[in-house]
Amino acid sequence: MTVDSAPPSDLPSGPAAAPATRRTPALPLLALALGGFTIGTTEFATMGLLPDIATNLDVSIPAAGHAITAYAVGVVVGAPLLTVLAARVPRKRLLVLLMTAYTLGNVLSAAAPSLEWLVAGRFLAGLPHGAFFGVGAVVGTAVVGPARRGQAVAMMMTGLTVANVIGVPLSTYAGQQLGWRAAFLLVGVLGFATVAALWTLIPARTGDEGAASASVRRELAALRNAPLWIGFVAAAIGFGGMFAVYSYVAPTVTEVTGLAAGAVPLVLAVFGVGMTVGTVLGGRLADRDVMRTVYLGFGSTLASLVLFALTGQHPVPAVGALFLLGVTSQVLGLALQTRLMDLSPAAPSLGAALCHSALNVGNASGAFLGGLVIAAGWGYLAPAWTGVGLTVAGLLVLVVFGRHEVPRAATADEPHTPDAAHTADTQRAAVR
Repeated sequence: MTVDSAPPSDLPSGPAAAPATRRTPALPLLALALGGFTIGTTEFATMGLLPDIATNLDVSIPAAGHAITAYAVGVVVGAPLLTVLAARVPRKRLLVLLMTAYTLGNVLSAAAPSLEWLVAGRFLAGLPHGAFFGVGAVVGTAVVGPARRGQAVAMMMTGLTVANVIGVPLSTYAGQQLGWRAAFLLVGVLGFATVAALWTLIPARTGDEGAASASVRRELAALRNAPLWIGFVAAAIGFGGMFAVYSYVAPTVTEVTGLAAGAVPLVLAVFGVGMTVGTVLGGRLADRDVMRTVYLGFGSTLASLVLFALTGQHPVPAVGALFLLGVTSQVLGLALQTRLMDLSPAAPSLGAALCHSALNVGNASGAFLGGLVIAAGWGYLAPAWTGVGLTVAGLLVLVVFGRHEVPRAATADEPHTPDAAHTADTQRAAVR
């Protein structure tokens, strides 16, 4: 990936520059939402297709779950690495490059001849994931203004959650009928459509206000931030609770709840509706009070996991609990991303990307630990109790270590240097 060295004169240089991209915010946000839809479709469709993948590749379901873990590890590695290395690449160009790489990774996954190759393909597909959402969060904030940054992130994440209503059930159904590889090929088509939308609908230089002064050194300096890492650890541990359940939702609802395999896409759609509701709700709540929303997200996710663990053998309450888990997990995820952006004012793309890295540490650990308890013979509801433990641990980290003020933001009255403008655009409305 090459680093753009465009001179500062090519970037917006005054307060009047940023609002130009806000006149028609719907189209750029639509392109970002399409990116979220594409990523969400492939990330979560794998969970619904685990039995099909395991049968086709002649491995156990917990072993097939390593493909989920590999994708999550790719996100963990790629989110900070690509964000730092591409600090000066124009945001629009970087989004196009990241989505192109994501598309190719999924096409390679579809062609995998064995579990080992599938694991490698999922790792490669995961590398651009976090960086895309991190950069997209900054672009979305530049489009709508810092006071609505939570809703801007929510709009992009709505694409991911709508994927769970439409994309995941459809790709799961296609995978069940045509073979699991068809699901990844479908994502390849969506990826190319997203690349075209990003190139066409996002105005040039959107979100580039701080790119002229950006550098690898400055991005790395932003990592010397104890509150940021405390938030990272809390997210990485706590969000694993949701993934411990969702990674094995297909075999759980068929083997324990007693639903037919054909009902799995419908269950995934219900979960996706919950995620969509949670994304919209979480964006609004985070714009009012970030930390209160974080605590609400942890507490309500914990309650949803306990409910599923206790009612998983009964179809109606089990599906209802999964719906609630979709709502609460997205309230938590959105609040955590907004919080990490607030804690990284000098490098908000990195803060947002680190959130996705943290959430995918939770994805990897949740899938791995859930697979361990299943392989140990404790049953498919055991991951729910594992998720309870992870969520409690993440909340405890935040309660004990995470009470920190957000760094003071630059104001509109301060001198308009690239750094000050960048900080003001991302932090003026930071919630303490």
